[in-house]
Amino acid sequence: MIADPVTLGLLGLAALVLLIALRVPVAYAMIVVGGVGTSLLYGPAIFLGQLKTLAYGQFSIYDLSVVPMFVLMGGIATRAGLSSDLFRAANAWLGWMRGGTAMAAIAACAGFGAVCGSSLATASTMGRVALPELRRYGYHPRLATGTLAAGGVLGILIPPSVVLVIYAIIVEASVVTLFMAALIPGLLAVLLFILTIALLVRLDPALAPRGGTAGREEFVAATLGVLPTLFVFGLVIGGMYAGFYNPTPAASVGVFLVGLVWLWRRRPGLAELADALLETARTTGMIYLIVFGAEMLKIFMSRAGVPQAAAEWVAHAGLPPLVVVLLFLVALILLGCLMDSLSMILLVIPFFWPVLVEINGGPWQGAEGAAFGMSTEDLKIWFGIIALVVVELGLITPPVGMNVFVIAALAEDVPMAEIFRGVVPFFLSELGRVAILLLFPGLTLWLPRVLGG
Repeated sequence: MIADPVTLGLLGLAALVLLIALRVPVAYAMIVVGGVGTSLLYGPAIFLGQLKTLAYGQFSIYDLSVVPMFVLMGGIATRAGLSSDLFRAANAWLGWMRGGTAMAAIAACAGFGAVCGSSLATASTMGRVALPELRRYGYHPRLATGTLAAGGVLGILIPPSVVLVIYAIIVEASVVTLFMAALIPGLLAVLLFILTIALLVRLDPALAPRGGTAGREEFVAATLGVLPTLFVFGLVIGGMYAGFYNPTPAASVGVFLVGLVWLWRRRPGLAELADALLETARTTGMIYLIVFGAEMLKIFMSRAGVPQAAAEWVAHAGLPPLVVVLLFLVALILLGCLMDSLSMILLVIPFFWPVLVEINGGPWQGAEGAAFGMSTEDLKIWFGIIALVVVELGLITPPVGMNVFVIAALAEDVPMAEIFRGVVPFFLSELGRVAILLLFPGLTLWLPRVLGG
């Protein structure tokens, strides 16, 4: 047994960062560090015994079964043409303004995120739909690509969200309550993005033209065309909010409904169906492998005492609670330069969450009996939403910026640096949203309290 387990744990963290920097897939890096670390602490027999039951124990979690269902719902929704319907409707309502088509792209990204749950899928799908229209209307490439890369991040927060489900499992929170809490911050992001576009085109009218007004028939047709999407969202998310069913049955209802829309709109071939199922299998397999690796790493770090040591150090460092949260958020932004959003949540939250719980019951307690002025259950919800907003930033932060790479693949003639310039105003807008949510926790907690989540 190693004399100083905490030192071994810290060395393991350094090795993990090195492996990720060397572009080793995050799941494999976590499995290697977790396996080697556990073997060094307690011997390889313990590690091998752990492998016998760990995979089944992780993947048999009922709440985790919602992941492939939401992924499949997004895949079918894409093939059913719901993304095009959303963009046409939003453009009919907003396209008459200067920059209105870009605003419509943001609104459509939010709508598609409500039936998809994946940021990369939202960016890719809406990029294919909206980018040709933005080019046709003469939008500056920087604004067009920056808008779509930023709009894609809405898929991670607007419910349903795959990453939010994973966070709920880690901190043992209610998925439905988190979905309730995410709605207002998600709509706030849409509003701030639209205001950002309005400000940009006001300062530099050359970035975007003034669009034409849709004719009456076109307006009515576009508005009616979006009703199936609103119907699906209402039954899936509204049903969960009303308590009719839990997330997994809700996702099954969503798959069934978008499947009906697909059959009604077109005759899907077996090749399309097989492609949707294979895409779901690949995405789910990737997510589950990352979950497995994160659990192995968490077990090693817990046995090494790293989270406990970090919680004890921070709790006795005398830092105000809000400063600790800010330090955590800065760490998330920096990690966003190295890894994807799901990996960040799985890697970081098991370390951060025990620290926040320790602080909330520590010497900074106020009149409410808790350092943050809220219960541990409310703290789970509030911090989870803020953390997810910051994780979104990693999708548009250089040098990784996965959404930027997705849009760059669709707009090959636009330099990567130009796309990153385009997302800077939206990045600043997201920082503003983080500040609002930090200062006004009620924006996150109001809806769950009203609906009894």
